[in-house]
Amino acid sequence: MRFLPADQRELFLPLIDGLQQTPPWGVFLRNLVAHTHAQAGFLMIKLSNAPADQEPTVLHVNAPRTGSEASLDSGRLFSLGLKPHSRMRADRVYSLDEMLDYDRPEHLAQQRAALEASRVRFGRWLRITAPGAGDAWLVLVSTQEDFTASAVATLSAMAPPFAAALRILSSLSAQQLQSALAQSTLARLGVAQIAFDAVGRILAADPAAEQLLGLAAEADPAAARKVPVVPELARQIEAHCAALAQSPAGSPTGSATALLLDARRDLWLLLRKSDLALVGPHAAPAAIGTLRVQGRANAAAAIETLAAVHRLSKREAALAHAIAMGEPLIEAGARLGLTRETARSYSKRIYAKTGTSGQASLAHKLMSGLSALC
Repeated sequence: MRFLPADQRELFLPLIDGLQQTPPWGVFLRNLVAHTHAQAGFLMIKLSNAPADQEPTVLHVNAPRTGSEASLDSGRLFSLGLKPHSRMRADRVYSLDEMLDYDRPEHLAQQRAALEASRVRFGRWLRITAPGAGDAWLVLVSTQEDFTASAVATLSAMAPPFAAALRILSSLSAQQLQSALAQSTLARLGVAQIAFDAVGRILAADPAAEQLLGLAAEADPAAARKVPVVPELARQIEAHCAALAQSPAGSPTGSATALLLDARRDLWLLLRKSDLALVGPHAAPAAIGTLRVQGRANAAAAIETLAAVHRLSKREAALAHAIAMGEPLIEAGARLGLTRETARSYSKRIYAKTGTSGQASLAHKLMSGLSALC
Protein backbone atom coordinates (compact mmCIF):
# COMPACT_ATOMS: atom_id res chain seq x y z
CA MET A 1 0.00 0.00 0.00
CA ARG A 2 1.33 3.42 -0.97
CA PHE A 3 1.26 6.05 1.77
CA LEU A 4 0.75 9.68 0.91
CA PRO A 5 2.31 12.64 2.76
CA ALA A 6 -1.10 13.17 4.39
CA ASP A 7 -0.91 9.65 5.85
CA GLN A 8 2.44 10.43 7.40
CA ARG A 9 1.14 13.71 8.83
CA GLU A 10 -2.15 12.28 10.14
CA LEU A 11 -1.05 8.82 11.33
CA PHE A 12 2.68 8.18 11.55
CA LEU A 13 3.74 11.48 13.12
CA PRO A 14 0.95 11.37 15.77
CA LEU A 15 2.13 7.85 16.56
CA ILE A 16 5.49 9.31 17.58
CA ASP A 17 4.12 12.46 19.21
CA GLY A 18 1.54 10.36 21.05
CA LEU A 19 4.24 8.84 23.24
CA GLN A 20 4.24 12.11 25.19
CA GLN A 21 0.47 12.17 25.74
CA THR A 22 -1.37 10.85 28.81
CA PRO A 23 -2.88 8.45 27.98
CA PRO A 24 -0.83 7.96 24.82
CA TRP A 25 -1.98 8.18 21.20
CA GLY A 26 -5.22 10.13 21.56
CA VAL A 27 -4.57 12.26 18.45
CA PHE A 28 -3.44 9.20 16.49
CA LEU A 29 -6.64 7.31 17.33
CA ARG A 30 -8.82 10.29 16.48
CA ASN A 31 -7.07 10.65 13.10
CA LEU A 32 -7.33 6.91 12.43
CA VAL A 33 -11.08 7.02 13.08
CA ALA A 34 -11.44 9.92 10.65
CA HIS A 35 -9.12 8.32 8.06
CA THR A 36 -11.07 5.03 7.98
CA HIS A 37 -14.54 6.66 8.30
CA ALA A 38 -15.27 4.70 11.47
CA GLN A 39 -17.93 5.82 13.94
CA ALA A 40 -15.69 5.01 16.90
CA GLY A 41 -12.26 3.66 17.71
CA PHE A 42 -10.85 1.94 20.77
CA LEU A 43 -7.24 1.37 21.78
CA MET A 44 -6.37 -1.08 24.56
CA ILE A 45 -2.79 -1.17 25.88
CA LYS A 46 -1.24 -3.75 28.21
CA LEU A 47 2.48 -3.52 29.03
CA SER A 48 4.37 -6.76 29.71
CA ASN A 49 5.72 -5.61 33.07
CA ALA A 50 2.28 -4.60 34.36
CA PRO A 51 0.81 -6.75 37.19
CA ALA A 52 -1.50 -9.51 35.97
CA ASP A 53 -4.49 -7.99 37.79
CA GLN A 54 -3.90 -4.47 36.45
CA GLU A 55 -6.60 -3.35 34.05
CA PRO A 56 -5.38 -2.41 30.55
CA THR A 57 -5.41 1.24 29.56
CA VAL A 58 -8.38 1.82 27.24
CA LEU A 59 -8.74 4.88 25.02
CA HIS A 60 -12.06 5.60 23.29
CA VAL A 61 -12.67 8.10 20.50
CA ASN A 62 -15.96 8.88 18.73
CA ALA A 63 -16.04 10.42 15.28
CA PRO A 64 -17.13 14.09 15.42
CA ARG A 65 -20.09 13.33 13.18
CA THR A 66 -21.51 11.00 15.85
CA GLY A 67 -21.42 13.72 18.50
CA SER A 68 -25.20 14.05 18.59
CA GLU A 69 -25.67 10.29 18.93
CA ALA A 70 -25.30 8.17 22.03
CA SER A 71 -21.66 7.34 22.72
CA LEU A 72 -20.57 3.82 21.79
CA ASP A 73 -19.65 2.01 25.01
CA SER A 74 -16.16 0.44 24.96
CA GLY A 75 -16.75 -1.35 28.26
CA ARG A 76 -19.88 -3.03 26.96
CA LEU A 77 -18.17 -3.97 23.70
CA PHE A 78 -15.25 -5.65 25.50
CA SER A 79 -17.60 -7.53 27.85
CA LEU A 80 -19.54 -9.33 25.13
CA GLY A 81 -17.41 -12.45 25.28
CA LEU A 82 -15.96 -11.94 21.79
CA LYS A 83 -12.88 -13.82 20.65
CA PRO A 84 -10.35 -13.48 23.50
CA HIS A 85 -7.80 -10.82 22.68
CA SER A 86 -4.99 -13.12 23.78
CA ARG A 87 -5.98 -15.64 21.10
CA MET A 88 -5.86 -13.16 18.25
CA ARG A 89 -2.91 -13.49 15.89
CA ALA A 90 -0.65 -10.48 15.84
CA ASP A 91 -0.70 -8.17 12.80
CA ARG A 92 -3.87 -9.77 11.40
CA VAL A 93 -7.04 -7.72 10.92
CA TYR A 94 -10.20 -9.49 12.13
CA SER A 95 -13.72 -8.63 11.04
CA LEU A 96 -16.58 -8.43 13.53
CA ASP A 97 -17.95 -11.73 12.23
CA GLU A 98 -14.66 -13.48 13.10
CA MET A 99 -14.88 -12.23 16.68
CA LEU A 100 -18.29 -13.80 17.37
CA ASP A 101 -18.86 -17.09 19.19
CA TYR A 102 -20.31 -19.43 16.54
CA ASP A 103 -19.59 -22.49 18.69
CA ARG A 104 -22.42 -21.54 21.11
CA PRO A 105 -25.60 -20.46 19.29
CA GLU A 106 -27.24 -19.09 22.43
CA HIS A 107 -24.22 -16.96 23.25
CA LEU A 108 -24.01 -15.85 19.62
CA ALA A 109 -27.60 -14.63 19.78
CA GLN A 110 -26.82 -12.65 22.93
CA GLN A 111 -23.75 -11.10 21.27
CA ARG A 112 -25.73 -10.07 18.21
CA ALA A 113 -28.51 -8.56 20.33
CA ALA A 114 -26.01 -6.58 22.41
CA LEU A 115 -24.22 -5.34 19.28
CA GLU A 116 -27.52 -4.28 17.76
CA ALA A 117 -28.44 -2.43 20.95
CA SER A 118 -25.07 -0.66 20.79
CA ARG A 119 -25.62 0.04 17.07
CA VAL A 120 -22.38 -1.78 16.19
CA ARG A 121 -22.88 -3.50 12.82
CA PHE A 122 -19.34 -3.60 11.45
CA GLY A 123 -15.95 -3.75 13.08
CA ARG A 124 -12.25 -4.45 12.62
CA TRP A 125 -9.82 -5.71 15.26
CA LEU A 126 -6.02 -5.62 15.12
CA ARG A 127 -3.63 -7.02 17.70
CA ILE A 128 -0.15 -5.50 17.85
CA THR A 129 2.53 -7.40 19.78
CA ALA A 130 5.95 -6.17 20.83
CA PRO A 131 7.64 -9.15 22.57
CA GLY A 132 8.96 -8.18 25.97
CA ALA A 133 7.26 -4.79 25.79
CA GLY A 134 3.51 -5.31 25.59
CA ASP A 135 0.41 -5.74 23.49
CA ALA A 136 -2.11 -3.32 22.03
CA TRP A 137 -5.45 -3.84 20.35
CA LEU A 138 -6.92 -1.39 17.86
CA VAL A 139 -10.67 -1.66 17.31
CA LEU A 140 -12.70 0.29 14.75
CA VAL A 141 -16.50 0.04 14.63
CA SER A 142 -19.14 1.37 12.28
CA THR A 143 -22.90 1.71 12.66
CA GLN A 144 -23.83 2.19 9.01
CA GLU A 145 -21.52 0.65 6.42
CA ASP A 146 -18.63 -1.77 6.29
CA PHE A 147 -15.04 -0.64 6.03
CA THR A 148 -13.44 -0.28 2.62
CA ALA A 149 -10.46 -2.35 1.52
CA SER A 150 -8.37 0.82 1.74
CA ALA A 151 -9.40 1.38 5.37
CA VAL A 152 -8.56 -2.23 6.27
CA ALA A 153 -5.19 -1.92 4.51
CA THR A 154 -4.46 1.27 6.44
CA LEU A 155 -5.23 -0.47 9.73
CA SER A 156 -3.05 -3.45 8.80
CA ALA A 157 -0.16 -1.22 7.77
CA MET A 158 -0.13 0.42 11.20
CA ALA A 159 0.97 -2.81 12.95
CA PRO A 160 4.79 -2.56 12.42
CA PRO A 161 5.19 1.14 13.34
CA PHE A 162 2.79 0.75 16.25
CA ALA A 163 4.82 -2.21 17.58
CA ALA A 164 7.94 -0.03 17.45
CA ALA A 165 6.09 2.75 19.28
CA LEU A 166 4.90 0.22 21.86
CA ARG A 167 8.50 -0.83 22.56
CA ILE A 168 9.44 2.82 23.07
CA LEU A 169 6.45 3.31 25.38
CA SER A 170 7.53 0.31 27.46
CA SER A 171 11.06 1.71 27.75
CA LEU A 172 9.75 5.16 28.68
CA SER A 173 7.47 3.56 31.26
CA ALA A 174 10.44 1.81 32.90
CA GLN A 175 12.43 5.07 32.94
CA GLN A 176 9.45 6.91 34.37
CA LEU A 177 9.25 4.34 37.17
CA GLN A 178 12.97 4.77 37.92
CA SER A 179 12.54 8.54 38.00
CA ALA A 180 9.47 8.29 40.23
CA LEU A 181 11.38 6.05 42.67
CA ALA A 182 14.23 8.56 42.96
CA GLN A 183 11.90 11.55 43.26
CA SER A 184 9.79 9.83 45.92
CA THR A 185 12.84 9.06 48.06
CA LEU A 186 14.24 12.58 47.70
CA ALA A 187 10.86 14.10 48.57
CA ARG A 188 10.73 12.03 51.77
CA LEU A 189 14.11 13.46 52.69
CA GLY A 190 12.93 16.98 51.89
CA VAL A 191 15.22 17.28 48.87
CA ALA A 192 14.35 18.93 45.54
CA GLN A 193 16.66 19.29 42.54
CA ILE A 194 17.11 21.45 39.46
CA ALA A 195 19.46 21.06 36.47
CA PHE A 196 20.91 24.31 35.09
CA ASP A 197 22.79 25.09 31.91
CA ALA A 198 25.85 27.35 31.77
CA VAL A 199 23.80 30.57 31.77
CA GLY A 200 21.46 29.62 34.60
CA ARG A 201 18.52 28.41 32.53
CA ILE A 202 16.53 25.48 33.92
CA LEU A 203 16.95 22.32 31.86
CA ALA A 204 14.85 20.17 34.21
CA ALA A 205 13.30 20.37 37.67
CA ASP A 206 11.72 17.62 39.73
CA PRO A 207 8.10 18.05 40.94
CA ALA A 208 9.22 19.08 44.44
CA ALA A 209 11.36 21.91 43.02
CA GLU A 210 8.55 22.97 40.69
CA GLN A 211 6.24 23.31 43.69
CA LEU A 212 8.76 24.98 46.01
CA LEU A 213 9.70 27.65 43.50
CA GLY A 214 6.31 28.03 41.86
CA LEU A 215 7.80 27.29 38.46
CA ALA A 216 5.27 27.67 35.66
CA ALA A 217 5.48 26.17 32.18
CA GLU A 218 6.48 28.69 29.54
CA ALA A 219 3.88 29.60 26.95
CA ASP A 220 6.56 28.93 24.34
CA PRO A 221 7.99 25.39 24.87
CA ALA A 222 11.23 26.52 23.21
CA ALA A 223 11.72 29.30 25.76
CA ALA A 224 14.00 28.51 28.70
CA ARG A 225 12.85 28.97 32.28
CA LYS A 226 14.80 30.62 35.07
CA VAL A 227 14.37 30.64 38.84
CA PRO A 228 11.80 33.35 39.71
CA VAL A 229 13.92 35.56 41.99
CA VAL A 230 14.93 39.22 42.18
CA PRO A 231 17.30 40.38 39.40
CA GLU A 232 20.41 40.56 41.63
CA LEU A 233 19.93 36.99 42.81
CA ALA A 234 19.21 35.85 39.26
CA ARG A 235 22.56 37.35 38.18
CA GLN A 236 24.33 35.48 41.00
CA ILE A 237 22.82 32.18 39.86
CA GLU A 238 23.89 32.89 36.28
CA ALA A 239 27.43 33.79 37.35
CA HIS A 240 27.86 30.69 39.52
CA CYS A 241 26.49 28.42 36.78
CA ALA A 242 28.95 29.96 34.30
CA ALA A 243 31.86 29.44 36.71
CA LEU A 244 30.83 25.83 37.39
CA ALA A 245 30.55 25.14 33.66
CA GLN A 246 34.15 26.31 33.13
CA SER A 247 35.70 24.61 36.15
CA PRO A 248 37.23 21.13 35.80
CA ALA A 249 35.75 18.41 37.94
CA GLY A 250 37.17 18.37 41.47
CA SER A 251 38.75 21.81 41.24
CA PRO A 252 38.31 24.41 44.04
CA THR A 253 36.34 26.65 41.66
CA GLY A 254 33.92 23.79 41.22
CA SER A 255 32.97 23.70 44.89
CA ALA A 256 29.39 24.14 46.07
CA THR A 257 27.84 27.56 46.65
CA ALA A 258 24.78 28.28 48.82
CA LEU A 259 22.41 31.11 47.90
CA LEU A 260 19.47 32.30 50.02
CA LEU A 261 16.41 32.36 47.78
CA ASP A 262 13.72 33.20 50.33
CA ALA A 263 14.58 34.44 53.84
CA ARG A 264 10.96 34.14 54.98
CA ARG A 265 10.93 30.41 54.25
CA ASP A 266 14.65 29.95 55.04
CA LEU A 267 14.93 28.46 51.55
CA TRP A 268 18.47 28.01 50.26
CA LEU A 269 19.78 26.83 46.90
CA LEU A 270 22.99 24.78 46.86
CA LEU A 271 24.75 24.97 43.48
CA ARG A 272 27.40 22.41 42.57
CA LYS A 273 29.05 21.24 39.37
CA SER A 274 27.03 18.59 37.59
CA ASP A 275 28.43 15.08 37.90
CA LEU A 276 25.58 13.29 36.08
CA ALA A 277 26.69 10.43 33.82
CA LEU A 278 24.54 10.86 30.71
CA VAL A 279 24.98 8.93 27.46
CA GLY A 280 23.69 9.46 23.95
CA PRO A 281 22.21 12.72 22.69
CA HIS A 282 21.36 14.88 25.68
CA ALA A 283 21.39 18.40 27.05
CA ALA A 284 24.30 18.31 29.50
CA PRO A 285 23.65 20.41 32.63
CA ALA A 286 26.45 22.60 33.92
CA ALA A 287 25.21 22.74 37.50
CA ILE A 288 22.83 20.95 39.84
CA GLY A 289 20.78 23.01 42.27
CA THR A 290 19.55 21.37 45.46
CA LEU A 291 16.84 22.66 47.80
CA ARG A 292 16.09 21.35 51.27
CA VAL A 293 12.87 21.60 53.24
CA GLN A 294 11.68 19.98 56.40
CA GLY A 295 11.01 16.30 55.67
CA ARG A 296 7.62 14.84 56.39
CA ALA A 297 8.49 11.41 57.75
CA ASN A 298 5.69 9.14 58.89
CA ALA A 299 6.42 8.95 62.63
CA ALA A 300 4.49 5.72 63.24
CA ALA A 301 6.22 3.97 60.33
CA ALA A 302 9.62 5.33 61.42
CA ILE A 303 9.13 3.96 64.95
CA GLU A 304 8.17 0.53 63.60
CA THR A 305 11.24 0.56 61.35
CA LEU A 306 13.54 1.49 64.25
CA ALA A 307 12.10 -1.33 66.34
CA ALA A 308 12.64 -3.87 63.57
CA VAL A 309 16.15 -2.77 62.52
CA HIS A 310 17.60 -2.27 66.01
CA ARG A 311 15.48 -4.79 67.94
CA LEU A 312 14.00 -2.14 70.17
CA SER A 313 10.77 -2.42 72.09
CA LYS A 314 7.97 -0.19 70.86
CA ARG A 315 8.53 2.33 73.69
CA GLU A 316 12.30 2.27 73.18
CA ALA A 317 11.78 2.92 69.46
CA ALA A 318 9.36 5.78 70.19
CA LEU A 319 11.86 7.35 72.58
CA ALA A 320 14.73 6.87 70.11
CA HIS A 321 12.69 8.55 67.37
CA ALA A 322 11.85 11.48 69.64
CA ILE A 323 15.53 11.97 70.51
CA ALA A 324 16.48 11.81 66.82
CA MET A 325 13.90 14.54 66.13
CA GLY A 326 15.67 16.77 68.69
CA GLU A 327 13.27 16.35 71.61
CA PRO A 328 14.98 16.44 75.03
CA LEU A 329 15.18 13.02 76.69
CA ILE A 330 13.19 13.85 79.86
CA GLU A 331 10.46 15.71 77.95
CA ALA A 332 10.14 12.92 75.42
CA GLY A 333 9.99 10.35 78.23
CA ALA A 334 7.25 12.31 80.03
CA ARG A 335 5.22 12.50 76.84
CA LEU A 336 5.52 8.74 76.51
CA GLY A 337 4.51 8.21 80.16
CA LEU A 338 8.01 7.41 81.42
CA THR A 339 9.58 8.66 84.63
CA ARG A 340 12.97 10.38 84.55
CA GLU A 341 14.69 7.24 85.81
CA THR A 342 12.90 5.00 83.30
CA ALA A 343 13.66 7.37 80.41
CA ARG A 344 17.36 7.37 81.34
CA SER A 345 17.34 3.57 81.68
CA TYR A 346 15.64 3.26 78.27
CA SER A 347 18.20 5.60 76.71
CA LYS A 348 21.09 3.43 77.90
CA ARG A 349 19.45 0.34 76.37
CA ILE A 350 18.83 2.28 73.14
CA TYR A 351 22.49 3.35 72.92
CA ALA A 352 23.64 -0.21 73.51
CA LYS A 353 21.32 -1.74 70.92
CA THR A 354 22.08 0.88 68.28
CA GLY A 355 25.83 1.00 68.92
CA THR A 356 25.79 4.72 69.70
CA SER A 357 27.28 6.69 72.57
CA GLY A 358 24.94 9.64 73.12
CA GLN A 359 22.04 11.66 71.79
CA ALA A 360 24.05 13.28 68.98
CA SER A 361 25.48 9.95 67.86
CA LEU A 362 22.03 8.36 68.02
CA ALA A 363 20.40 11.17 66.03
CA HIS A 364 23.09 10.94 63.34
CA LYS A 365 22.70 7.17 63.00
CA LEU A 366 18.93 7.18 62.90
CA MET A 367 18.63 10.12 60.53
CA SER A 368 21.00 8.41 58.09
CA GLY A 369 19.14 5.10 58.36
CA LEU A 370 15.94 3.64 56.93
CA SER A 371 13.62 5.32 59.42
CA ALA A 372 14.33 8.71 57.81
CA LEU A 373 12.76 7.40 54.61
CA CYS A 374 9.44 6.40 56.12
